[in-house]
Amino acid sequence: MQQIIEYFESIDPILAAFYATLFTWGLTAAGAALVFLFKNPKRSVMDGMLGFTGGVMVAASFWSLLAPGIEMSPGEGFVKVIPAAVGFFFGALFLFGLDKVLPHMHINFKEAEGIKTPWHKTTLLTLAITLHNIPEGLAVGVLFGGVAAGFDGATIGGAVALALGIGLQNFPEGFAVSMPLRRQGLTRRRSFMYGQASALVEPIAAVIGAWAVITFQPILPYALAFAAGAMIFVVVEEVIPETQQDKHSDIAVMGFIAGFIVMMTLDVGLG
Repeated sequence: MQQIIEYFESIDPILAAFYATLFTWGLTAAGAALVFLFKNPKRSVMDGMLGFTGGVMVAASFWSLLAPGIEMSPGEGFVKVIPAAVGFFFGALFLFGLDKVLPHMHINFKEAEGIKTPWHKTTLLTLAITLHNIPEGLAVGVLFGGVAAGFDGATIGGAVALALGIGLQNFPEGFAVSMPLRRQGLTRRRSFMYGQASALVEPIAAVIGAWAVITFQPILPYALAFAAGAMIFVVVEEVIPETQQDKHSDIAVMGFIAGFIVMMTLDVGLG
């Protein structure tokens, strides 16, 4: 792990963010590839995986984004927390706006959201997961950009930990996309292609985030909180409700706890 951290320290931060999110995309693809191995996984497994995803995202939002953002903010008391509060609000507002405008459909295939469109359900589901991955890629990129800008509280170890945590939760996320598509009648190959494609936005968002922070350094505390607010919106608006649709909610809760512990451990241990 130390060698990985040293490697990322030695390369351009924007390139580092790109490579890190290629890794997170790769784990999404690996999760989506499980469609070739399983025919119809139990709903309890799906709920546990989604719960794990939510736990990682919530822990990352605090340990990797909000806490460093507050630490590097100037001032004391209420003044110190203003950038985090403002960024967090606008991050959630940004995802709220995308949720209302971008056509998408959640995993349960019950009802499409966003503007009306004739697009097929498979496309709408892929767009829903793509919506999730925007703040995840942005978070990784912003943190790498903060390291390059020399901000206290932003470390390569923390950025690598965040990328690793996001990658771990992307694995079940890829699975959670490809399997419902398979049940809808798509071939295994097409289900896999849609599943892995949902994370292709992460490297793009990461590069944009890293470039923005390096170019406009004062925005870093706001940008970290922005990514956190966007991720929390996703967890509360979709991930948690999706795991509470049937009798396996307790499994989902324990998956959430496990995901939170894993991300907290990674961030504290590496950051």
